[in-house]
Amino acid sequence: MKRNAAVLFVLALVCTAILWAGWHNFKARMRAHQLEEEHMGMQAQLIPVTPGEATSSANPDSMEGMADLRGKAAPEFTLTSLDGQKISLADLKGKAVLVNFWATWCAPCKVEMPWFAEFQQKYGAQGFQALGIAQDNPSRDEMLKVAGKVGVNYPLMLADGKVGKAFGGVDFLPESFYIGRNGKVVEETSGLGSKDEVEANIKKALAAQ
Repeated sequence: MKRNAAVLFVLALVCTAILWAGWHNFKARMRAHQLEEEHMGMQAQLIPVTPGEATSSANPDSMEGMADLRGKAAPEFTLTSLDGQKISLADLKGKAVLVNFWATWCAPCKVEMPWFAEFQQKYGAQGFQALGIAQDNPSRDEMLKVAGKVGVNYPLMLADGKVGKAFGGVDFLPESFYIGRNGKVVEETSGLGSKDEVEANIKKALAAQ
């Protein structure tokens, strides 16, 4: 009797463990699905540079009036980074450069910034350089707060009112330009894409001689 009771007790424990693992696995899959839906929702949105304006779910590639710089020389600019350094695109000649326009209040921007930081570490030695240009005129403390929270390891700068216009006018965020080693824009994107797309565009810029 005691042996049977012990066997039943062990079986009950095993069943309980299986049910517990199944429940937590179900919860994890539901959370992953939820995050995927949230990400897809962000992908569909283009966030206006001026907060409070209506967002657009239009395909960025089909937006009328949006400049297409692909295949053209990237506009030159010089801006001052948070640490006081002058960053000039001309000084980065021969490197693959990502110019990302963002804002401290832009949620999709903060999703992709850790990706840029990861790829800066991964491809920096191969000649990749990410640059972040804030469009909302934040204070230095605000920028440092965001940089620390998302783990930025690349230069962040304030827009000067000219650089955005030089890149065709930045009306929606985030907006990124991938510049090849040859100084020409190989890809430009508006809105939040996927991490794989970001990496593919960086590789494309690195390959452009």
